[in-house]
Amino acid sequence: MSSLKGKVAVVTGASKGIGAGVAKKLAAAGASVVVNYASSKEGADRVVAEIVKNGGKAVAVRGDVGKHDDVKSLFAEAKSAFGSLDILVNNAGIFDFQPLEEVTEAEFHRQFNINVLGLILSTQEALKYFGPNGGSVINISSIVSLSAVPNSVIYSATKGAVDAVTRVLASELAARKIRVNTIAPGGVDTEGIERIGIKGSDQEKQMVAATPLGRLGQPDDIAKVALFLASDDSGWITGERLSASGGYR
Repeated sequence: MSSLKGKVAVVTGASKGIGAGVAKKLAAAGASVVVNYASSKEGADRVVAEIVKNGGKAVAVRGDVGKHDDVKSLFAEAKSAFGSLDILVNNAGIFDFQPLEEVTEAEFHRQFNINVLGLILSTQEALKYFGPNGGSVINISSIVSLSAVPNSVIYSATKGAVDAVTRVLASELAARKIRVNTIAPGGVDTEGIERIGIKGSDQEKQMVAATPLGRLGQPDDIAKVALFLASDDSGWITGERLSASGGYR
């Protein structure tokens, strides 16, 4: 396992799903982890408790990444808890699928404010806390940024934007020794797919059938890729989009 001993990580949207998996994986590798949440304090506290039980270090910090003041408070509390910053995982995100006829201005702004603006604000604030040795920023995109999935026009647009932001920031921040990469998961078995009715549906069966490895992903599948990108093992990688989809296209 890659060692992150002595490193500090902030994982946004880490109270459940992929974010929780990433937070636990980074902590197991030795990082001190800030488990960010927007509303689910109970979920974030469970993640922290599990990390601490297994000998790791973690704190839960509330903050809506789509709000500048919340983002400033998040990183200030991270510094207070653990000092400088080495790893930022921009995982916080929301999604909902609807046909074009049902798309609204409010839903557009809701998804873009968290999925895109939140990523930009968090990375902007993180710059104040990365040390002279730089660090790693890991953005969570989705396979839908390149796949034409019906009824996902807003969500796909946000993830296409995430891919573009990643490429720009990788170039812009390279002089500061900050690497910026994206993970693009396919279907992952999380609370989110249950919420929108995919779990147990014909759509889930279709997703699995289209996945060469024959199953939905698990949060830990994505967390392993995040660990690689967070570690020195990926020190020569920046500006990349790594699919973690079991072969789904």
